[in-house]
Amino acid sequence: MSSPTAAAPSVHDAGFAGFRGLELVRGEGPWVFDATGRRYLDATSMYGVALLGHSHPALTEALAHQAATLMSCFSSYANDRRNALLNRLAELLEPLDRFFLCNSGTEAVEAALKLARLATGRPGVVSFSRGFHGRTFGSASATVRGTQRDQLAPLLEGFRQVRPGDHAALAAELRRGDVGLVLTEVVQGEGGVYPLDGDDLRAVQQAAREAGALFAVDEVQTGVGRTGRWFGYRHHDLDPDFVTLAKGLGGGVPIGAVAFRSSLGRWPAGTHGSTFGGNPLACAAALATLDVVTREGLVEVAARRGERLRQRLRAGCGDRVREVRGVGLMLGLDLEGASATTQRRLQDRGFLVLGAGPRTLRLLPPLITPEAELDRLADAIIDVVTEPVDEAHTAPAATHPGTAEQQA
Repeated sequence: MSSPTAAAPSVHDAGFAGFRGLELVRGEGPWVFDATGRRYLDATSMYGVALLGHSHPALTEALAHQAATLMSCFSSYANDRRNALLNRLAELLEPLDRFFLCNSGTEAVEAALKLARLATGRPGVVSFSRGFHGRTFGSASATVRGTQRDQLAPLLEGFRQVRPGDHAALAAELRRGDVGLVLTEVVQGEGGVYPLDGDDLRAVQQAAREAGALFAVDEVQTGVGRTGRWFGYRHHDLDPDFVTLAKGLGGGVPIGAVAFRSSLGRWPAGTHGSTFGGNPLACAAALATLDVVTREGLVEVAARRGERLRQRLRAGCGDRVREVRGVGLMLGLDLEGASATTQRRLQDRGFLVLGAGPRTLRLLPPLITPEAELDRLADAIIDVVTEPVDEAHTAPAATHPGTAEQQA
């Protein structure tokens, strides 16, 4: 009989390149449990989605109530939960006052790309290397480079990338006169957890405005308190024309949103829409999530506990970790060896973590994770990275686990 923690993958799992050899069946707070009953600290938040951890009482109560009331209502009809969420988002994202609700981050980015083209009449988009904006063809055109781009070619025309901080290259692209949107992250999560410099970001915003282009911030991974501010761009006093949200916004229920200025105009009839976007169930989940983040002060908690975790890791890992990057509860450790090896060893110890490239370990714990559990996580990471290991005899956590979020 095979080991229960390394059970043969199902047909679905066998086709997924990032399969980790676990079958998770239950979650409670910051922990998840596999089919054998073993508990793991979830420092992934399932790619940042489980912002409140798993099975949070306020979220499950809101979902149960809404499921028994009304789950589906497309946007030709008004709905009380949708209206309440739109009002709440308008308060949080002022002066952005218009919203399109959808189901995922890549859909939110697609909506921003489309609206920018409609508003400016320009098809060009500039994004930044190491960035990640999704997998649909528009968002992928703003993301992928190299061999992956070649494999997907042809992608959409008019999409160009420059290096973060390369103002001369950005200026050259803007001088073409066809750029309608400049798209950036504040922390490049999939690209290795690289926080971008505030002065550089403000310069990008100014250059876009002077060139008549719109400025968008992708907050799909950084939004709703993850970085210790409600939104990552608030660290740098940015004033974007678009903000895209998803992942943690619904606390585990799929939802996405793009916020923009009403001065950009309305969608021409029939130009865009979403059957499931803004459905009452997802809106109820998002409202419950925002309420808990506010009531429990989780934005401040993320800032405080994230800084404590970062300092503990920097002090304890020594020269076995080249750098500890990030802000709030979004951290990346630049390792000497393969991230896959470290992920597997931590999983064996009961800690689930992510990668962000072949040598970067990424931490995205739920905002509700107790400080004592974050201390346990830090101790485990310090133990693993400072112990000698023969990587040739250590099974990988997955095929390229650091980029599983980017794989089909």
